[in-house]
Amino acid sequence: MNPTAAFGQITMPELPEVEVLARHLRPLLRGKIIRGVKVRRAKVLSPTSLRKFRQILLGAKFTGLTRRGKYLLFQLDGEDPGQPVILLGHLGMTGRFFLARQHKRLPAHTAVVFNLGRQNFIYEDTRYFGRLTLDVSSVKKLGPEPLSRDFQPAVLARALKRSRQAVKVRLLDQTLVAGVGNIYASEALFRARLSPKLAANRLKPEQIKRLWRAIRGVLDEAIRCGSTVPLNFGGGKPDGLFYFGRAPCAPDFYQERLRVYDQEGQPCPNCRRPIERLTQAARSTFYCRNCQRAG
Repeated sequence: MNPTAAFGQITMPELPEVEVLARHLRPLLRGKIIRGVKVRRAKVLSPTSLRKFRQILLGAKFTGLTRRGKYLLFQLDGEDPGQPVILLGHLGMTGRFFLARQHKRLPAHTAVVFNLGRQNFIYEDTRYFGRLTLDVSSVKKLGPEPLSRDFQPAVLARALKRSRQAVKVRLLDQTLVAGVGNIYASEALFRARLSPKLAANRLKPEQIKRLWRAIRGVLDEAIRCGSTVPLNFGGGKPDGLFYFGRAPCAPDFYQERLRVYDQEGQPCPNCRRPIERLTQAARSTFYCRNCQRAG
């Protein structure tokens, strides 16, 4: 199963998917020691060299896992005391991180394997757009976390006022707010009743406040529901293969909660008029022309 197959669009995992993945992997990795490092696709390590990658991570112990924007930050203790190590992971479009039995056959597109003893921790990526690197400079450029106290309506207002871009395009800028991508930008604008074509610097204070609430609301709901794509575990065990999506504890009757994304031609959940699609900055935007008027 391709994790993007549930959508008509090829989508990149966004903040909720990565958050669910981090919560899933954190207890499984904590305390595990890397006893072997195998790299099949050195491209994903860039700009870290293969030699440095092996030298630093061999013998290191996983101590924690957090998320920043769409990135996974694995915390490890190196062999040298007092030398913490941060390993940055990014799923790209088709990346997967999962644990599997040590002797289980590796998937065809395995990029990196950490042997943890009886298990392997595997990073697989069909397109190799993702990253698993010791270079963490990418996170320094990110804007505030949208679910943190640092992200307030005033912060969003200042960022939007500096741009004449369409608000939907502006929301995809990770220096404005970290982790929001194509899916949840469309969903937030729908909930805020704002046209994706509105110029960012033309939004009024009340519109910005509605958008701020919508961004936080749609992300929080997606995380609570286990995100937007059902999980598929390998080997029939809940600690095996992870596809970003529905959490193991989510109810069986959970249904998709995306209201407009990839719903072109379907009735708007509010007014029943057809959802439309337009292209902005080479990305598909889904919206209701009636509920999200540009005026």
